Amino acid sequence: MDLGIVLSAKDNVATVIRPIAAGEKVTYHFGDIPGGVVAKEDIPIYHKIALRAITKGSDVVKYGCRIGAAQCDIQPGDLVHTQNLASFPGEEGSK
Repeated sequence: MDLGIVLSAKDNVATVIRPIAAGEKVTYHFGDIPGGVVAKEDIPIYHKIALRAITKGSDVVKYGCRIGAAQCDIQPGDLVHTQNLASFPGEEGSK
């Protein structure tokens, strides 16, 4: 069973559907294309995990929509949350 939700080819994060322990692999599918990333830290349920490297200042994209900018470099498997994500309040839609 996949542990991450990815809805767009633009997504660089996945939402996990249960708590994930550091070292655990999070699998996901986008259509018929499988993917996976190993968690570098514990990821709480319904939080975001980085699928690939996101450089400081780059957009963080979830469900095809820009949800914020990386406050620092984020590595695959990192938890993406308030410690490394500056959100765009009130902004909707993709870039």
